[in-house]
Amino acid sequence: MRIRELRKSKGYTQLQVQMMTGIDQSDYSKIERELKEPTFTQCKALAELFGTSMDYIAGRTDNLEPYGKMTQ
Repeated sequence: MRIRELRKSKGYTQLQVQMMTGIDQSDYSKIERELKEPTFTQCKALAELFGTSMDYIAGRTDNLEPYGKMTQ
C-alpha cells in the first residue's frame, strides 16, 4: 500500500485523514501498516482524498494520475 507516502506528501496526520474520509483511525492505522485491507468504500474515499485512482492505492498501477470520469 502506498497510503502512508500519499498521506505524508499531503502533510496530513492520520487523524486528519480519518476526519476527512470518515475511516476509523484505528482501521486507518492498520491499513497503513498493511495489517488490514481497506474496504471498497475506504479505498474509494482514500483515492478521492489523495487525488489518485483506487488501482494506485492497491498497487495495481504505478500511474499516480486519477482516471477520467466515464460519460454516457
